[in-house]
Amino acid sequence: MGVNGLVKKVLAEIGINPDRFSLQWASAAEAPRFVKLITDFTMKVKDLGPLGHAEGVAPEEMQARIAKALALVSDRKLRVAFGNVTKSLRKEGNKVTNEMIASLVDEKLSKTITAGLE
Repeated sequence: MGVNGLVKKVLAEIGINPDRFSLQWASAAEAPRFVKLITDFTMKVKDLGPLGHAEGVAPEEMQARIAKALALVSDRKLRVAFGNVTKSLRKEGNKVTNEMIASLVDEKLSKTITAGLE
């Protein structure tokens, strides 16, 4: 779940609609749920249009932003900080919510993300 929060935060920071990413779990026994998840996500992305279009960003600029984001998530400093966030989430056990994850990612990783994208 923490990866979901991190990816959405990075996407938002580089100006990509976070709705372009979805991480959901479905077991092999949940075929109808899996089909619904994929269908709903496909429709959402289709509605957003080509990458950069909905965001109002030229393709060259979008490629530059994605390259910065890739460098950021590959950076050791962010990965270590994210590991610490994950440890905090594990301590919470089953009480973890998406809002809690987003809040913790915001609180603990915003400075590292912003600095890495400059």
